[in-house]
Amino acid sequence: MLSRSLRLLERVSVTKIHVQAPALRCISSASNPHPLIQGFAGKLQQPKFAVSPDEIRILSKPTQFYSQLIDMIRRAQTRIFISSLYLGSGESELVSALEEALNKKPELQIYMLFDLNRSTRPGPHSTAKLLAPLVSQFPERVHVSFFRSPSLRGILAKLVPPRFNEGWGTWHAKIYGVDDEVMISGANLNNSYFTNRQDRYIHFTGQEHLSRYCLDFIKTVSGFSFKLQLPSAGGPIGPYSCRDREYALLWPIPETHPHHIHNTAESALSSLQNNYRRTTPEQRFDSQKVTMFPLIQAGQFNIREEETTLAMLFEHLNAESKSNGKGTRPPVLDLTSGYFGLYKEYQNLILRSSNIDCRIVAASPRANGFYGSRGVSGRIPEGYTLLEQRFMSAVQRAGRQSGVQLYEWEREGWTYHAKGIWLSESPAHPPLLTLFGSTNLNSRSAHIDTELSFLMLVPESSSVSDSLRDELNNLRAHSRPWMGAWRRVRCGTKVLVGLVGGML
Repeated sequence: MLSRSLRLLERVSVTKIHVQAPALRCISSASNPHPLIQGFAGKLQQPKFAVSPDEIRILSKPTQFYSQLIDMIRRAQTRIFISSLYLGSGESELVSALEEALNKKPELQIYMLFDLNRSTRPGPHSTAKLLAPLVSQFPERVHVSFFRSPSLRGILAKLVPPRFNEGWGTWHAKIYGVDDEVMISGANLNNSYFTNRQDRYIHFTGQEHLSRYCLDFIKTVSGFSFKLQLPSAGGPIGPYSCRDREYALLWPIPETHPHHIHNTAESALSSLQNNYRRTTPEQRFDSQKVTMFPLIQAGQFNIREEETTLAMLFEHLNAESKSNGKGTRPPVLDLTSGYFGLYKEYQNLILRSSNIDCRIVAASPRANGFYGSRGVSGRIPEGYTLLEQRFMSAVQRAGRQSGVQLYEWEREGWTYHAKGIWLSESPAHPPLLTLFGSTNLNSRSAHIDTELSFLMLVPESSSVSDSLRDELNNLRAHSRPWMGAWRRVRCGTKVLVGLVGGML
């Protein structure tokens, strides 16, 4: 606990549900983006948020992420909103910070959203048990919900052990906000993500509209998620709800079974996006601002904004390269994921795009969070090696060896969880576009997990471009050429990947 407190001294460096959206500024031509992506930007249909470069900080270390999070909580005035996969069993300091903020600010409201299966695992310190005392102490001010994927149902829901039930889909969006501040990351709320698990972290200040969107996103999904309550609340709690000795889980829409929320979720999330698209044009255009587009990927609810946006980006870049003619240097797309089970459609986009150079960074087996695990999960790093081998074989068959480079990230004592995309005009130029957030860009993210990521377009000569280049260089500093071609994959692992490959 003392070491955690000392880390706080480290300063953060810069390197049926409808939501009424506020009036936003319409950003014509997406804030004058780089000519390479101007046509692409004009086709984007997602909500838009304009952000000044001086309101953006890109963090590089897990300790900075934790320090920033605790600092935000302690400064909160009216609202705290958090979305994550789970809250780690040892995060009593974080819970204490929330309690302290509630005691100091009588008007403060807290909204939290987690994955139900991950947050209610058996044990003395599950997320639900850690947060139940806060709900008990502040029942009108602390709102905790748990999303449950409807894909796990029937006999499987009873037979699959708790350690593996998230293979059928999780709540995966990562949002950390207070008042008009937002921090978007891929990191969860657990000690390793605060110390030695590398991820991405982008912090925004003075963002009334962006923070309102993130809060509305959490509230929208909470409308079809289980609500944490006290078991002593008394009275019937309705069908599909349940009581534990230490807490109760209330299902908010008793007329709809939790396994059958597909239409409800699709309608609610679509309404959220549509409402935020209805913007009021601004009177004066500022070409120096960064533009943010939130992308929801929820394949099981028929919402695939990330997938369609990336397909459109590749199509645009290929068309631009052809129109520029031979001899033009191709743009560079950097892609990273801690879990490199790259979605098949994304693989095809890379393999078919001979006019785009791709540099890919994935976790080495030793940097995979499952390395050294017991039982079946211990084979997961080996399973990713198999997927990488298959991808690189496809690269060779497509004749893309010179245009697609695969690297592996490894740092002694660390694991790798970063994910995202950077697009640059050339290797010598800073990024002019990035995708960041919760998506791992794999089959899970495309089909069964529920993700929120942001596409950021950066105008030319922006300080944010330089910060993105520093971020990318920091990640690549611990990368080396892929060595997986020489790694042995056991037959049992091949069978495992054949059975559950889409869940990796």
